[in-house]
Amino acid sequence: MITASIVLFNDDLEILEKTVNSFLNTSIKKKLYLIDNSNSNKLEAFFKSPEIEYLFVGKNIGFGAAHNLVLNKISSNFHLILNPDVVFSSGVISFLIAALHENPYVTFVTPKVMYPSTKPQYICRKHPTFFDLLNRKLKISKNQFLNREYRDRDLQKPFHPDFIHGCFMLFKTTDLQTLKGFDERFFLYMEDADICRRIYKSGKKILFYPKVEIIHQHQQGSSKSIKLFIIHASSAIKYFLKWGFN
Repeated sequence: MITASIVLFNDDLEILEKTVNSFLNTSIKKKLYLIDNSNSNKLEAFFKSPEIEYLFVGKNIGFGAAHNLVLNKISSNFHLILNPDVVFSSGVISFLIAALHENPYVTFVTPKVMYPSTKPQYICRKHPTFFDLLNRKLKISKNQFLNREYRDRDLQKPFHPDFIHGCFMLFKTTDLQTLKGFDERFFLYMEDADICRRIYKSGKKILFYPKVEIIHQHQQGSSKSIKLFIIHASSAIKYFLKWGFN
């Protein structure tokens, strides 16, 4: 049994339908939770299925807090944290479940992530530092930028990075529940870096598994919107105050 949750906020219906269908096409027994942070519940009418439960929040409570709403409802073996702009083939989840079975010390696994253009997204990162934040905006050091994304290693082989950007995180459900989900102090951004850090602190690991791949639209909102950039910066400050600036 696998469950999944997608947090919605005024999403593009055409892209969202592709994501929902990608999950529903998997052959494993499943249930999908659509958690809508939008001001309107108009998306509910488009997703009528016994395998879907739609939860209308009525306001934007943030990414992590919304995913946490279903934490006590799920009784699956595996739970997928899924972005609303991801597509993948029907066999991807089965391969990733097999990888989790082979690695009892791993809490979640993520596959290779590609842009629609088929270029790779470098989702594996070393633990963020304050300089990383500045470097990504000001482009002070290209070498440092590349090093922090593990580009000096063979990214065709599975390994355990410090953290993985969370567009597709397949968790062992009991591990996610033990962690009590995401830290809700992070409204948006940095919650993935934080949960990865908590996983390693608990004595477990995360796994990048590039033997299968998905496609992620990746809107990069904080680089295009002043409001989202401010939210990103606020989350970064909270992260560094919690974990330190180095």
